[in-house]
Amino acid sequence: MPKPGLTRPMTSEERRRAQRVLLRVPVRLTVAGKTQEIEGATHTVSATGALVQLSEALAQGTKITIENVTTKNKAEAHVPRPPQFSPEGALVPIEFTGPAVNFWAVFFPPILN
Repeated sequence: MPKPGLTRPMTSEERRRAQRVLLRVPVRLTVAGKTQEIEGATHTVSATGALVQLSEALAQGTKITIENVTTKNKAEAHVPRPPQFSPEGALVPIEFTGPAVNFWAVFFPPILN
């Protein structure tokens, strides 16, 4: 018979594809098809993307190029879900469209489920 602690459902944190880290990094976004850049900063980062605080919201499905202003690294990304709103502005989820190894200059240990 399995032990009760081993049969509980996984939490949302345990289901995540990548570990999230609270880290404020200045970023610059360029929306596909537009020339004006949007300045912002990360709220949290992960190996697969970030939650970015911006003065304006971006719609779900928006394709962007994100630049880590500190390292000058750039990566293609998109907005996978609608933004959330806070008193500081829009919290926009960003997901890399491909591998972005060391984009944040942070080591993310592998998740063991």
